[in-house]
Amino acid sequence: MRAADLIMLLLIFGIMYFLLIRPQQKRLKEHQAMLAALRRGDQVVTQGGVVGKIVKVKDEVGEIEVEIASGVIIRVMKPTIVSVLNKTEPTKS
Repeated sequence: MRAADLIMLLLIFGIMYFLLIRPQQKRLKEHQAMLAALRRGDQVVTQGGVVGKIVKVKDEVGEIEVEIASGVIIRVMKPTIVSVLNKTEPTKS
């Protein structure tokens, strides 16, 4: 293998890292931080497109209860939350 081939291979790997791997890792960290900050009262969207308000967060099980209509509560796994629409302010004690 010539030195030029090795340099080309390293250059391709470097480009792939900065264009694909690094942004994906950043999005994953942001998503995990968003999931850790979920609290009662937040309005969320799931991967299935369901919009609802968090009623209860069960961290030990990894799921949340979401009210999608008046009196209709569903259980959703935390990783399926895509975004938070309205964030509630933390209560001051």
